[in-house]
Amino acid sequence: MLNFEQITANQKSAVASLFAMSNSLFDSAQALVKLNLQAAKTTLQETEEAVLTAASIKDPKELVELATKVAKATPEKAASYLRHVQAIATASSTEVRTYVETATSGAKAELATLVDAAVKNAPAGSENAVALVKSAVAAATTAFETAQASAKEATDKAVEAVVAQMEAKA
Repeated sequence: MLNFEQITANQKSAVASLFAMSNSLFDSAQALVKLNLQAAKTTLQETEEAVLTAASIKDPKELVELATKVAKATPEKAASYLRHVQAIATASSTEVRTYVETATSGAKAELATLVDAAVKNAPAGSENAVALVKSAVAAATTAFETAQASAKEATDKAVEAVVAQMEAKA
C-alpha cells in the first residue's frame, strides 16, 4: 500500500516534471520570439537595401530585374521561416507528449497500486463491490488510453499535413 512518504515523493516528482515541461515550453516560446525578431530585422534590412537600390536605378529594365529578384527570394525565405517554426513546434509537441505519457503511466501505476491495496483490505462479503471498482477502473483506463491514442494520431496527422503543405509551397 502507498504510504504518506511515497505519495509525497510522487507529488514532488510530478510537480518537478510539470515545472520542467513549463520551462521547456517557455524556451520554445522564446525561440519563436527570437526567430520572429530576427525575421523582422532581416526583412527590414533587406527592404532598406532594395529601396535604396531602387532609388538609384535610372533604367526601368533594371528596376524590373530588381523587383523580379526580390519576388523570387520571398517564397524561399518564407519556406525557411516555416521550417524553423515547424522545428520548434515539433520539438515542443514531442516534449509535451512525452510528459503526458510519463505522467499518465505513473498515475495509472499509482492507481493500480491503490486499487490493489484497497482490494486486499476489503472486508469479507464485498467481492461484488470490489469487482465493480476493478471493472470501473479498467474501463476508465481503456477509455483514457483510447483518447490518448486518438490525440496522438490527430497530432501526428496535423504535423504531417503541415509538413506536406510546406513542401508543396517550397
